[in-house]
Amino acid sequence: MSWLIRDVELADSTTAVDIRLEGDKITEVGSALPARGETEVDGHGAALVPGLHDHHIHLRGAAAARESVDCTRGLEVLRGSRAARIRAVGAGVSVDRHILDHIVPDRPVRVQHRSGALWMLNTAALAELEPLPHLPGVERDSNGAPTGRLWRLDELLRGTWPARGDLRALGQELTGYGITGVTDATPGLTETPRLLPQRVALLGERKLLLHDHDLPSYHDLLHRVHALHRRGLPVAVHCVTRVSLLLTLAVFDEIGTLPGDRIEHGAVVPDPVALRGLTVVTQPGFVAVNRERYVTEVDPEDLPHLYPYASLLAAGVHTLPSSDAPYGPLDPWAIMRAASTRELGPHERVSVRTVFEGYLHDGSLQPRTVSAGAPADLLLLGAPLGEALDAPDPSLVRHVWIGGQRVC
Repeated sequence: MSWLIRDVELADSTTAVDIRLEGDKITEVGSALPARGETEVDGHGAALVPGLHDHHIHLRGAAAARESVDCTRGLEVLRGSRAARIRAVGAGVSVDRHILDHIVPDRPVRVQHRSGALWMLNTAALAELEPLPHLPGVERDSNGAPTGRLWRLDELLRGTWPARGDLRALGQELTGYGITGVTDATPGLTETPRLLPQRVALLGERKLLLHDHDLPSYHDLLHRVHALHRRGLPVAVHCVTRVSLLLTLAVFDEIGTLPGDRIEHGAVVPDPVALRGLTVVTQPGFVAVNRERYVTEVDPEDLPHLYPYASLLAAGVHTLPSSDAPYGPLDPWAIMRAASTRELGPHERVSVRTVFEGYLHDGSLQPRTVSAGAPADLLLLGAPLGEALDAPDPSLVRHVWIGGQRVC
């Protein structure tokens, strides 16, 4: 299907233009383009921009979280679930199987900690995994019995219960936010999730997840990065502590970087200049939703360097926003507001426009424009861009095209 979108404002100009879409490409940009039988949409002078791209998300986890029990206010909510198998997320405490048995003794229960690093299983859920392998992430008591805490073992659990989560519904929610592409940051994921309209990039084997409770040796990490670099693959290194970042930077100092090498999270960055040549994919939403917890739980020496944004940009570090859903808020418009109004570390505030422009980069971290030959992945807002950025909100999303197909 072909489209002619009339009277729109592009991000780099205030002059109204028309845009022609044929197939999955933008084929023409100009003034008063002649109609050729396309379906026409009147933009009424509003902004037409490339669709937004979430640079770090976990699609299956985000879809499953929509249907899971929310334990952000405590574990007692588990008692009210009638599910035969209970999957829960957002727990702020670490408990063993005995505590979960006391709450739900008669059905399997799996509860994910809000950090995403820990799953807590009751006895019935553990029994379904027997024989449980002796892996470093399987916590055991002094007698060698599993406690129910499984650290960074999503791969062990994946597929052992019936698939949960409606990817179609998640795709519709992403579309409603104006998101036309995502980068799934799930480590080791090689199969692109289907059933959603968004373009999906995978980090896959390039994602190096540093377990903060069991960091690799310097030489082990050096070997892993070097092996990927030799194949021409940039790496994405998970760094949420000062120590993990310093370890990663030491490796890059020795072997150098490739274009596209990235730091995921960059939760604590004492020296932004040291990250020049890398991309940092950050999550401004964390500082908003976790502010009170960070104030009480984060080392005071780390607080001034927590999830930096402005200082990274000032140091010349390529910095892009993301959600890290389901562990952070999915709404990119809320993330724009959070980055521009943050109370914890106000010196790291950046403008809404800065965050918005970060969302206009593609899965290869390259900026996109509305121009002839570009993919027809577009977002038509309900207002001119300046007005939209003054009050960022998903209600601004009017129409969305992905691959030339209007999906919203």
